[in-house]
Amino acid sequence: MQQALTGTYQAVLVEAFASSPCRGNGAAVVLLDEPLDDHWLQGLARSLNQSETAFLLRLDERWLLRWFTPSCEVRLCGHATLAATVALGHWHLLAPQQPCTLHSLSGPLSVEWLEDGASIVLPSGGLIPLAMGDSLQAYLHRQLGVSASAGWNSELGYTVLLLPPETPLAEADLAPESLPREVAAGLVLMQPLPPSTAQQVLGRTCDYQLRFMAPALGIPEDPVTGSAHALVAPWWLDRLDRAEVVGWQCSDRPGGMVCSRTSSGMIRLTGTSHLLWDGTMRLGGWQQQSPQDGDGGSGHGWRSL
Repeated sequence: MQQALTGTYQAVLVEAFASSPCRGNGAAVVLLDEPLDDHWLQGLARSLNQSETAFLLRLDERWLLRWFTPSCEVRLCGHATLAATVALGHWHLLAPQQPCTLHSLSGPLSVEWLEDGASIVLPSGGLIPLAMGDSLQAYLHRQLGVSASAGWNSELGYTVLLLPPETPLAEADLAPESLPREVAAGLVLMQPLPPSTAQQVLGRTCDYQLRFMAPALGIPEDPVTGSAHALVAPWWLDRLDRAEVVGWQCSDRPGGMVCSRTSSGMIRLTGTSHLLWDGTMRLGGWQQQSPQDGDGGSGHGWRSL
């Protein structure tokens, strides 16, 4: 059965964790005035074609937040959370340095809009030691010519590998399409940076860098991944015995963030952003196939927040 979606919606594109235009990770943010069904949200995310699109909805005095890649909904997305916070400030719905809670599939997330970006608090989860299989070892030798120094799995579903400092991670062709299937839902490759590195975030020298791929989620390589940094930051904080560390993502649209541990054990990520465009989406008469009752797509995702 065909249904027509009508109305206009405010939308922005924010380049998160970016120090200047055309860097960092772009996220579309759409402000809703009612809880649209999941198939509409997925269709909009597919049309906007960013690594993630964030949907914000004010309901029962709470801000609700959901994230969709072009192909599926995800449980956690750092850069789109930062983008959503910046969007709320841009729309004059959040004052500078005013604490705010966004309710998501990963629970309540504390955020704060800053003058040149935002601060967000994400769950981290633990790293579980990994026994690497032959296919993953073969991938590393083929693409990077190295073996991992250590490896972990995580409750988030990401696999994390620590690479030697001399690995040419920034320059390597990682060929996401050739990732072993067991890590295709999220692979973090990270390495320490020397104190002499030129990479800085908010005037602080970066301590480590990483790259992230998740082709199984429709993201061959993500430019800057807040959830990945929140996952590995506790390891770097403990290793370096610091109150904060600075992470860099050496993708073709690089960016970074300052990471610190909160009293609850969650990780605070602070970074800058650039608002690339803002406008209005007009969806009058948009026809899309409506899912049948009971087929799993009838759009009750908002009730989980």
